Amino acid sequence: MSPIAKQMSCAEVVALVTDYLEGRLSWGERRRFHRHLTGCDGCTAYLAQVKQVIRTLGHLPPEAIPQRALDELMAAFRDFHRG
Repeated sequence: MSPIAKQMSCAEVVALVTDYLEGRLSWGERRRFHRHLTGCDGCTAYLAQVKQVIRTLGHLPPEAIPQRALDELMAAFRDFHRG
């Protein structure tokens, strides 16, 4: 089965959402990502939430997030991404 034809799972969408938003997916991965979104309300909502977080946090000055909190969030993200 070609990579484009293979269905993308919700877990793959979550793992690839940052690469998707930053334009780092290959053409085939992007197509699979879009195909999954057309049939998955949950992932569509998740993508909208991530975009909203980016819009919201993108307007905070860097010092608004204490370094300790930022370190904890990054550690939690790394642990989630490995799991």
